[in-house]
Amino acid sequence: MLRIGSVVLGVADVPRAVAFWTRALDYVPREEPEEDWAILIPADGRAGPQLSLAESETPVQKYPRIHLDLYAGDAADQAAETERLVSLGAHRTDWDLYPPDADFIVLTDPDGNAFCVIDTSGH
Repeated sequence: MLRIGSVVLGVADVPRAVAFWTRALDYVPREEPEEDWAILIPADGRAGPQLSLAESETPVQKYPRIHLDLYAGDAADQAAETERLVSLGAHRTDWDLYPPDADFIVLTDPDGNAFCVIDTSGH
């Protein structure tokens, strides 16, 4: 039986990405990061997906086919987490594909990779 072991994110600057994502997710490097590769795991040792950061020269896609969804408990939590992530270096992005009743906010990490902060209270 297969399972997802790691989500791999291409980044231009691995040390900068490690600094952002470890603070954003409360993750730690699984081992000493390399200049072009790092694997992050939950800091508290709980089971959860790994986030691998790989140096990439590929340009960032405006509408990525794959992205991270970060779950917040409700709208207030979503707003607070969005502000926290922006304070860590994420950027608000103009997203022209929002539906009228969107339960998500699109941000980009310091490398420009889009990700969503989801209000899960309606799920």
